[in-house]
Amino acid sequence: MRAVFTSTAARLVFGLGLAAGLGAGIARADSSSGAGDNPNLVAIGAYEVSFHTHADDISGPYTPDGLNVHNPSITTLYLAYMRQLTSHFDAELALGVPPLTKTVGRGPAFAGSVPYNGQTIATARWLAPSLLLKYYLFTPDAMFRPYLGVGVNYTRFYSLQVTTAGEEISGGPTSLSLPVSVGPVGTVGLAYQPFNRVVVILSGSASWVNTRLTTDTAGILRTSHVEFNPRAVVLAVGYKF
Repeated sequence: MRAVFTSTAARLVFGLGLAAGLGAGIARADSSSGAGDNPNLVAIGAYEVSFHTHADDISGPYTPDGLNVHNPSITTLYLAYMRQLTSHFDAELALGVPPLTKTVGRGPAFAGSVPYNGQTIATARWLAPSLLLKYYLFTPDAMFRPYLGVGVNYTRFYSLQVTTAGEEISGGPTSLSLPVSVGPVGTVGLAYQPFNRVVVILSGSASWVNTRLTTDTAGILRTSHVEFNPRAVVLAVGYKF
């Protein structure tokens, strides 16, 4: 399922353009029931998440200059519930199965005499539900419906672990904390409805996730302000009821 984010985003933009040209005039073949007959939708699919991490250099006692971090992309399971509000608006609660995310050192090759750049220094899982209000183009019986959405994201980090490499860099057993983040999220997507109750969803979203990383090594505290800024591409199938 892994894909290069920029390539996927380009295909998403192309798909939305195609839908704008075709979607308004193409109706589902079996649109016998009204738009409000099946106002609920559950969806399952794949989340491809790339992190546009921006972090201050790690600071604290006995800390070399230039130590920074980044987070490789991950893929996880996407789950969502959507509720139709009107013929053009719906509300969505979206989340993914909490993935294991790695934090990798970026900076000098060594921190003192210990390898740093490219080393996995910590891991964490995060639960990040998003609540969105989305606006759809075209009528509910259109086969292709582009949409835009805005909302709020809540991110809670847990199962925080400093790796053996991270503890060697820190100078001993180390604990890690990342406070909860609440921030805006936006999405753009395309809903393809080949049948009344089946919807195929392709979307891209951007979230602002802002927190403060703190490590504790025998009372020595080191900190960094981190913005993860995840960008997600979703491909999913939904069922209306």
